[in-house]
Amino acid sequence: MPMVKPLHLLLLLVSFSAFSQRIAPYELFSYKISKHMKQYAHQADQAYIDSDFQRGEFLFDSLVKNVVNGSYMDNFKMNKLSGKSIRFYDFEKPVFLMTYASWCTPGVGEIPALNKIAEQYHDQIDFVILFWNSKQQVKQVAGEYSSKIHIVYVDETENIHDHFIESMKHSLGFPTSFFIAQNKQILDVRRGVLHHYNEQYAISYELNFEAFTKGITLILTQEVLVPETLIGQN
Repeated sequence: MPMVKPLHLLLLLVSFSAFSQRIAPYELFSYKISKHMKQYAHQADQAYIDSDFQRGEFLFDSLVKNVVNGSYMDNFKMNKLSGKSIRFYDFEKPVFLMTYASWCTPGVGEIPALNKIAEQYHDQIDFVILFWNSKQQVKQVAGEYSSKIHIVYVDETENIHDHFIESMKHSLGFPTSFFIAQNKQILDVRRGVLHHYNEQYAISYELNFEAFTKGITLILTQEVLVPETLIGQN
């Protein structure tokens, strides 16, 4: 039996996943981000070396606007602290997804602001915090979040051959917020609010509450994006 080349196997797996989701493979987040990631990473690394942070933000915003927005989130598997696994498409409402890591230091008002937003809108939106950590590491921080927020994790050490996990974790960085329509189309992606470690609670809370509110408003009011490749097709 001839050996299947890694690239061919990858395309086969992506195509099968997309078929099961009834979404064309070229419209999935993993496909689109992988196609443009090498060039973006090279330019972003150079901007970092040059300390040109304005250039870095421009590159990130361009990648989101021209590549990520309008694509569809993959139906990837996550783990719950209960020990059960869950797939992304199990969330039936629009989704506010934030990717995080337990070693990230949030602003003092970030989690309280997110908890408040989740309490207000959980009946309309699924709030999901995805940690790139082990179960034990996530347990240590999960108690800070509202019960209205789904806390899940993906341990990369247990998924070393998972192409989507590599794409998701290493492409846009974290903490990063994804605002996703009910049909799992990505409406926008935004980085976390920058903060100083000695920032006052009231200021941190207000900045984060405003940022989260804008994203929630986008989810609730934005019409589903129509990719150019699908316009005019039956």
